[in-house]
Parts: sequence; C-alpha cells; structure tokens
Amino acid sequence: MNKRPQLTFAIEDPGTPDILPLTQQLDGYLAELYPTANIQPVALEELRQPNVTFVTARVDGTPVACGACVDEGEYLEVKRMYVLPACRGLGLGKQLLEALEQYVRNGGGRVIRLETGTAQAEAIELYERSGYRRCPPFGSHRSNPQSVCMEKVLA
Repeated sequence: MNKRPQLTFAIEDPGTPDILPLTQQLDGYLAELYPTANIQPVALEELRQPNVTFVTARVDGTPVACGACVDEGEYLEVKRMYVLPACRGLGLGKQLLEALEQYVRNGGGRVIRLETGTAQAEAIELYERSGYRRCPPFGSHRSNPQSVCMEKVLA
C-alpha cells in the first residue's frame, strides 16, 4: 500500500541547512528572469529580523516551497515566495499563500501587499485568483516597468 505524501507548513529559520538551497534557487531563478535588473539576493539576516515570519512547505519533511511575511506596521508584505519547479502546478503556491494569509489574520493584520515581476505570469495569475489587486508602488518599491505591486484587504 502506498503512503500518501504529507504536506506541512511551519514557521522556520531560513538559515536551516536544508532550507538554504531553496532560497538560493529563488535568487538564481530571479536572476535568470531579470538578467538586466541587478537584483540583489536577500541577505539571510534580513529574513531573521523580528518583524519577519518565514514559512516553509515540506512534503514528507523535504522543503519544497517557502515564503515570508514582513510586518511593515500599516500592512504586511509577502516576500520570497518560491515553489520548486518540480512541484509547480500542484497547488502548493496557493496553499502557501493561504498559510501566509492565515498567519496575517491570526496576528490581527488586515492589509497584505506584495511585489512581483512582469516575467512571473503564473505568480500574477495566482495572486489575482486569490483576490489581490494591482496597487501603486509602496515601501521600498519604486515605479519600475518590470514590477507589479498588488494588495489584498483581508475580511
């Protein structure tokens, strides 16, 4: 009898040895998508700040997706969402986004914002299907033709 894979979401340290390759793959993926954008990898210490919650999705203990919420006071920003290519198309991105939104709700947050790139059509589609709408640039994000800013007000 085949055992069904077990999916778990957890708040974890982004510096955990088996999670680091996931964030490094995300950096490489973004560099490939936007070769002229001079995208700088996010430093590990930035993801370990007290206002950041880093969430992983694991299948049978193996990390396959990640994302973070950064509490900016008036809103929380979703950052660093990534699903391993071999696991895309299975609904993990949607489930991870829902897990992040639940974390925001549990903490009393009402507004979630995010920034993604124009080359990430699947991500934009996921966010739009999940109720996110385009908004003007916010926080450290500046008007950029390769950038799409979105937000969602939680009920």
